Amino acid sequence: MPSALSALYRRHRYPAEIITHAVWLYFRFNRSFRDVEELLAEREVQVSYETIRRWCAKFGPAFALQLRRRRAQPGDKWHLDEVAIRICGHRHWLWRAVDQHGVVLDILVQSRRDQHAAERFLRQVIDGVGYEPRVVITDKLASYPPAIRRVMPTVDHRRHKGLNNRAENSHLPVRKRERVMQRFKSTEHVQTFLSVFGPIGNHFRPRRHRLSASQYRLTRAERFATWRQAVGLHIR
Repeated sequence: MPSALSALYRRHRYPAEIITHAVWLYFRFNRSFRDVEELLAEREVQVSYETIRRWCAKFGPAFALQLRRRRAQPGDKWHLDEVAIRICGHRHWLWRAVDQHGVVLDILVQSRRDQHAAERFLRQVIDGVGYEPRVVITDKLASYPPAIRRVMPTVDHRRHKGLNNRAENSHLPVRKRERVMQRFKSTEHVQTFLSVFGPIGNHFRPRRHRLSASQYRLTRAERFATWRQAVGLHIR
């Protein structure tokens, strides 16, 4: 087990297998902490939903970081989009970048969607990925062209709403989870939750419609093996 993860598990009464399974259930499926508590109870594991909440807050970011380090090199065509979300009655914007394969590159919650907000998001994505794309596809939002010219002047920028379905469809899992959680509580809550929800959910959502049944089962087994490595469990 990696030393960093080994230190995280230290002094916990429950074994790593139970902790990682609880975290996986919460971030992989549209389940509440109480739902995860009941699912574990069915397996005769008695743990409170508050303990599960603390596990997710502590272990979730570490697991997501390990998955990001193990993901394949993202593509060179990026799709950018922003969607409105309401936090405590106020409208905010969830910015999202995905590559041509549907891999979520980064997300950022901001109160505006002007040029400054677009530039901030672009710089964050580049810093996280480590390189600039060949093509950037956006919708018709007027903030994108000047921001891209300032941050990535050599990139081929294509503006067309119909070409940006990949980024727009990437918002659907978040919308479903938002309804289950009865909306987000703060910008920090959104940013923290989605920074974990995105990598874990993305890891377990291969493009199934493009795979045969046998290919999907093989891919799923590989994803679970990578997950066990990322969370520090021995592969049996």
